[in-house]
Amino acid sequence: MRLGIFRDARPQATLLLAAAALSIVLWFIPFAEILTYPFRIFVTFIHEGGHAIAALLTGNSVQSLSIATNASGETYTSQGGTFSQMFVASAGYLGAMAYGTLLLVLIRKAVAARVVLIGSAAVVLALTLIYGLLKPILSGAAWSAIPFTILAGTLLTLGLILAARFASGRVATFFVSFLAAQCVLNALLDLKTVFFLSSPFAPSVPTDAVNMANATGIPAFIWATIWIAIALAILALAMRIYVVTRDSRIQPDLRFEEIPRS
Repeated sequence: MRLGIFRDARPQATLLLAAAALSIVLWFIPFAEILTYPFRIFVTFIHEGGHAIAALLTGNSVQSLSIATNASGETYTSQGGTFSQMFVASAGYLGAMAYGTLLLVLIRKAVAARVVLIGSAAVVLALTLIYGLLKPILSGAAWSAIPFTILAGTLLTLGLILAARFASGRVATFFVSFLAAQCVLNALLDLKTVFFLSSPFAPSVPTDAVNMANATGIPAFIWATIWIAIALAILALAMRIYVVTRDSRIQPDLRFEEIPRS
């Protein structure tokens, strides 16, 4: 059965390709990281949120979640069994990839971009208040990381809400596509970095892959390779859902639906 791009998906696919192309071009422009810095912080929130959610799903607790000014992050959780440690360590990069692909699928399935932006704002705000502020205070974690985490989380939340409120439907859709592209591309770029850092010839640097190696005894570079393969598989599946469908008598999905302003 032939495969092709559905006609109703082409405008969305065009926006996605434009967002991905812009993300890549900005990598090669000097000082463009200033423009992409808020998006990088957003991806870090999603990455660290993946660790936190994985810990909760495996019956562990989360002591703190912090974001640094260099866009790195740390999440401290209680340590469970081997499966729990593996799940938590894997949930950062793969969580960011999964979130980016989820944004793509939501838009493809005609979920309004404003709803997606508000939902993302709620995710960032919840991570900021619960694990960036309340839990560190209650668990006695270091306070030095709290101010920037709160500032970054608050500004990101406000930015997403403002984009949802005032951007046109097309601009909001492009913004969500750009967020998705940033999540996907940064996850792949970070996994590439982890792969090289996991080489037996590289200097010892703490990474999620090293945590996996400590939990399982399997070398870190093997875990980095497995994560890259899984991330690419997630991306391939999402792209198939996003723009490709079987040439059958299935009714086309509805076009992107906007929510009327009050």
